[in-house]
This record gives sequence, C-alpha cells and structure tokens, in this order.
Amino acid sequence: MKHSFPIISTLLLLFFSAQAFGLVILNNYVDYSQSLEQKTLVLRPLPFAIERPEVAPEYSFAYILSGVLVATALILLLIKYGQVNIWKFWYLLSVVFCLLVAAGAFFSDNVSFLLALVFGTWKVFRPNVIVHNLTELLIYGGLVVVFAPVLTFSSVVLLLVLISCYDMYAVWKSKHMVTMAHFLAETRTFAGLFLPYQTAQVPAGAIPVKGKIRNAVLGGGDIAFPLLFTSVVFKELLLGSVVGFYWKLLIVPLAATIALALLFAYSKKDVFYPAMPFLSAGCFVGYGLVWLML
Repeated sequence: MKHSFPIISTLLLLFFSAQAFGLVILNNYVDYSQSLEQKTLVLRPLPFAIERPEVAPEYSFAYILSGVLVATALILLLIKYGQVNIWKFWYLLSVVFCLLVAAGAFFSDNVSFLLALVFGTWKVFRPNVIVHNLTELLIYGGLVVVFAPVLTFSSVVLLLVLISCYDMYAVWKSKHMVTMAHFLAETRTFAGLFLPYQTAQVPAGAIPVKGKIRNAVLGGGDIAFPLLFTSVVFKELLLGSVVGFYWKLLIVPLAATIALALLFAYSKKDVFYPAMPFLSAGCFVGYGLVWLML
C-alpha cells in the first residue's frame, strides 16, 4: 500500500468531494429552461462577462491537450532556469481565475472576485494544508464551467485516452512529471491534493522517534479530467430528461474513486504511478453502469 489507510482514505474523500463540488458548481451555472428548449447545454455567463473559448466541439480534445502540453513545457523551462517567482505569479493568476468562476456559481461578481483574491493569495503566499485542499475542491469546478459546453462525448473519451497515454509516458518513460511533482511540492504551489505526513521506522519495543516527512499527492489533472468526463455525462442525462439524473450521475465519480482506491492499495511506497489510466477506466465503467440503470 502506497500510504497508510487514514491518508489514503482522506485523499479518496477529497477526490470524491472535488468531483461532487464540481458538479454542484456546474449545476448552478446551467440555464435549465434554455438548455431543454435548445437541446444543448446552455450556461449563464461567467463573472464579469469573461468569454469562454470558441472551439469547435470535434476539436476540443486537441485544444485542451495542446494546452496541457504547452503548460507542461513552460513549467519545465521555469524549473530549469529556477524562475520560481514567475511560476508563483502564473499559479496565482490561474488559482484566482478558477476560484472566481467557481464562486460565481453562488455569489455576485464583485464578491466572487474578492473571495477568489483573498483565498488565492492565502493559498500561494501563506500556504497550509487546510486552505490548499479546500480551495482545490472548488478550482476544478471552475475549469469545468469553462470547458464543459465545448466538449462532446466522443471528444472527451478521446481526451481521456490520449491524456492517459501521455501520463504513462510522462511518469514511466521521460519521468518529467515526477520532476514537476517534486518541484511543485517543494515550492508549496502544487496543483492538486497535497497531504504531508510524518513517518517513522521504529523497531518493536524501541522508543518512538520523529520520522521523515512524506507527501501523499494527487495531481490536478487527475481531478480535472474525470470531472470533465462526468460533466459531459451530466449534459447527456440532462438533455435526455432522465429522471433523478443527478444521483445516477454520481456513479461515475464513485467508480473513478474506487479505481483510484485500487491504485493506492496495490501501489508501492516511494514509486510514482500514472493515475489517469486507472481513473479513465473507472470513468468508463461508471458510464456503463449509469446506462444500465436507465
């Protein structure tokens, strides 16, 4: 088992909570009457009338994947040249934007901006485990509200397959994802769930001593991509006028959570694993279970 049972349980609870909160945020943006009338997902405008990307649905997977690759390349360049401050500024802008969109599901534009700025600044410049992980529960809901309208089922399936292949290459072959994870954890600007804890290798009967600090982490992409998939299933069930679709929809993140639990249970300590292949499989199994219930 990669981490202790309490740590794994906490990560799994946070992962599922991020999926559930993301769906609540998306739900609060939906214009139900217009969506059912136009037979397409209609969301109310983003705060301050920020424009969503204009992307043809059939090419949305390429748009998102290319964004991931470009962002990864830029982060690696910043790591190579030690430009921590530039990375922190970029990270702050991203966090504030996502929190702004997420808060916009519940508050006015001005209040949303104030909350996003306060918690984003706190997260980046005075980080602690509670603030970091609580904001992570909302950030990915903000991303989904931006990208859900441009994704189709076929495009999101292709996106998950491609990102899973890339994840395996980045962790097992090039290992640049491992380099990024170490850098982001050290600078306390990790995009994803982050649980530091203390371990101690103490022989039986010995006096307890302080152990080293280990980090249990789950990358932001491992939260965002399953949520993007679930948001497309949300759209299908909504437009299909499925009765009680929200509760059926939760089967998808639940299946993804189970897949993640299996990965943690069978993985080894101090070894990095690509989570997306397992999460993608969980999403696909969950989708199949949803349609078996219809």
